[in-house]
Parts: sequence; C-alpha cells; structure tokens
Amino acid sequence: MTDLSFAWSALGGDPALLSRVTTVQREGALRARLPVRALARACVGASALAAAELGARRAGLAEVPAVRVDDGAVATAFLSERHLLVDGRAPVSFAPLSRFWRTADGWVRTHANYPHHRERLLCALDVPDDVDRVASALAERSATDVEEAVYAAGGLAVALRTPEEWAAHEQSVAVAARPLVERERLDETHARVLPPVAGAPLLPAAGLRVLDLTRVLAGPVATRTLALLGADVLRVDAPDRPEEAGLHADTGFGKRSAALDLATDRAAFEELLAEADVVVTGYRPGALDRFGLSPDALAERRPGLVVAQLSAWGAYGPWGGRRGFDSLVQVATGIAATEGSPEQPGALPAQALDHGTGYLLAAAVLRALTEQTREGGTRLLRLALARTASWLTRADVGPTTGAHVIEGSAYDGPDPWLGRTTSRIGHLRHALPAVTFTDAPPAWSRPPSPWGTDTPRWT
Repeated sequence: MTDLSFAWSALGGDPALLSRVTTVQREGALRARLPVRALARACVGASALAAAELGARRAGLAEVPAVRVDDGAVATAFLSERHLLVDGRAPVSFAPLSRFWRTADGWVRTHANYPHHRERLLCALDVPDDVDRVASALAERSATDVEEAVYAAGGLAVALRTPEEWAAHEQSVAVAARPLVERERLDETHARVLPPVAGAPLLPAAGLRVLDLTRVLAGPVATRTLALLGADVLRVDAPDRPEEAGLHADTGFGKRSAALDLATDRAAFEELLAEADVVVTGYRPGALDRFGLSPDALAERRPGLVVAQLSAWGAYGPWGGRRGFDSLVQVATGIAATEGSPEQPGALPAQALDHGTGYLLAAAVLRALTEQTREGGTRLLRLALARTASWLTRADVGPTTGAHVIEGSAYDGPDPWLGRTTSRIGHLRHALPAVTFTDAPPAWSRPPSPWGTDTPRWT
C-alpha cells in the first residue's frame, strides 16, 4: 500500500507510533493517475515520525510528540524547486537538450543539464549542440539503440517503456526483489550515546555531523531535512562540478557548502570523516569507492557511522552501475507512459521519486540513529529511485493503520506554505518545511550560502 504504515514498517518502526500521526487530506494536491499524493504523504510522514521518535528519546519524553502531515505543505514541498524564486526570478529547471524526443520506433528522454552530460550526449550522436540536429539524429534510430549508445558514451538517455515492458526487464525484477529501504548492521560497535536535547524547537539531530556527498534532488532533500532538525550538514562537491544554481539554492537551506577534491585533498576529507556521525552519498554505485568511501572502508575508519547510499537504479542488476535521474526513472519504469497518452509521454506532477526517496532517506537515517542508541553498530542504508517507483506503480492505496485523518479544504495553491528569506544568494521565496511535529522547528537555522564558499570544517 502507498501509505505511511508500509513506509514505517520498511524503516523498522514500531507500528504503535502510527497513532501519533494526524493527516490533513486536501483534494487537488499533486493530481495524477498514480497515487502520488499518498506516496508523498507517506514519505514526509515517515520522516516526521522518525524525527519525533528520536527527539522523544533525546529529550526524555514519556510520549513521542504528535506528528501532523498536511497535504498542502507536502505538495508545496514536493515542488520546492519550482516554487523557488531568487530575487523574483525563477531558475531554469531543464536545459534545452533535457527532454523527450521521437525516435524511429517510439520515444526517448535525455538528461543534459550538466555540461559534461551534454557533451557526452552530443558525442554519442555525433552532432553539434543544436536542437534540430539532435532531433534529426534521434528520429533515425531506435529508442533502445539510443539508450545504449548514449550510456556507452557516459551520457544519459532512456527509452520509454510501458509498465508491462519494464516489469519484464531484468533490472525491474532485481529492483522489485529488494526492500523499499535496505538496512544492514555492519559491525558490533558499542551503543551511541547522544547528549540530551531540551526546549522548543525540539531538534532531534542537534550536535550530529552529516557529510553530504550528494547531487541534484533526492540526496540534498534528505540532508536538507536533517539540517532542519539541527544537524551540522556540510555538503562537499568537486571544485570542477558546480551544482545548478537553482537546485543548490533550493536544497541548501540549513547547510554549509564546501568544494573539495577527494583526489588531492584527502587529508582534509579524512579530518572531516574522523568527526562525522553520518555520511550520505548520492552518486552511482561504486563511483566513490576509489576514494575509500565504500561502506566497509568507512566502517573500518569510522566505526559507529550511519552510511546512507542513494542511487537511481539500485546497486544491483544489469543497470546497477548506471547514472540516472528522476525524470529518466519515470520514463524507464512505465510512469511516463501511464501519465501520458499514445501521442505524448507524460510525467508526475512533481519529481516525486526524488523528493519521496529523499524524505525516506532522512527517515532511515533518523531511525538508524535511534536504533544505535539502543543497540550500537555501524549502519548501512540503501535506497533507490527505481525501488520507490516500483512501490508507487504496484501499490494499492488505503488508509494508514492507526493514524488520524482530517478532511481539510481543497488545495488552492502553495501560498500558505511559502516563506521568504534573505540570503547571500539573494532574496528567496521558498517552500517551508513539510516535516512537522509538536515543537518542530518552523524553518531552517540558516539560509543557503553560495555554492562551494564555506570552509571544509565542522562548526
């Protein structure tokens, strides 16, 4: 079921805590053929409940704080990158070569927002950077031929598949066989001792240090959530791979941003790792292993870590090593076919795989921290956009067991859930946090800083 009880179970949560959740349902939020609103509500609710659980443990509360999940806040947060304005201007979301294209036998979608991906796409097609020339080249080839050729060149292109075609694909079978949230205990490290927290706002992650090695949306949404809850989050990027300005502004709330070359600045990185509590990675599986960032290598150097890994397709199956983004996973898994028509592929009303998986990842980290206070152990968490897509496309929607439901007014736009903040980037209009519980922080402690300008040190 696409509901909170399923997500909470996947996180290893106590089902009795679901009674602490109240959901405000609003018709019109995240309209789609697939149950996107239910998925979004479940992912945010799981994150809020995990935060409330950890907060109660650290504050010594007799009862877990009450959680409130409002469809309006959730829908607005799931479209946060589209609601963002910087000095009144909306950032560009997709580059001209990131779109659907007709092929000789169907459709393909490309992703070329980053310069290196655009160059690899053009190299694979052997055409200049011209929309008409790209369209002509793609129209002469089959969709799967384009998919394989562009991937071989290091670019990003995925053929449109129906749900039935994806279900028969070897990668789909591998993905569906895995749990929604993969959770492992890597060793028997002693139990984590967290200092108590008190007062309002309640900050369940206060004092925790999170190394954020993620890109684009899903990973940054997860670490943005941890920053909201009090964690010291330091995002680290390669100096020659800047993040898109709009995405950085949207997901940079509460964090600091540093540029660090892992190949040449290893000593600086090891100093950060030596005091980190959580490491979150969002690159394709194995891409960071050469820097000593495999789970086993991290556990050996920093026992007691929570290691959280996010990928597009999962760390297994024939596509386990492939790059991917939300838009491409929607195309491969049959979502774009379901939401579109025979004449034109469609899309979900939000990048729900990114946002949903991001909130689930934050919830998994929070639950792992709670479990560590009882049982210890270095923890490994793995989530994949394709696995979230499998949950969305194969689920039946139903009520969350134990939760309270309120029928609110219809969703009439994002205004009640938008905030305005002045930052060094500019004056920002942005989505407010969707993760709410009794005494939850109403906003982040700091606005985003310009990309890569912070010192790579813990505060």
